[in-house]
Amino acid sequence: MAKTVGKPRVRKSLADLEPPPRTKRPESLTSREQEILELIWAGFKNKEIGQRLKISVKTVEAHRANMMKKMRVSNTAQLLKTAIQGGILKIK
Repeated sequence: MAKTVGKPRVRKSLADLEPPPRTKRPESLTSREQEILELIWAGFKNKEIGQRLKISVKTVEAHRANMMKKMRVSNTAQLLKTAIQGGILKIK
């Protein structure tokens, strides 16, 4: 049997990799999620957001997790980037 010669595989660096394309639009955010997203963008910590909105830190964490699930992201930086690109978060 003859050995098949093909193109060598080129490995991409992590910086070159992009997330898979989204197949459908993410669900829209609730008004409370939108409010929390804006406070995250402003640099507030979960505890500070909870104090401002008079809700528990656990509730803030739950809203953040729900937003990340809706937008299909795994960290806060991606959450903010996706919100900006999607027009959900307006930069002033």
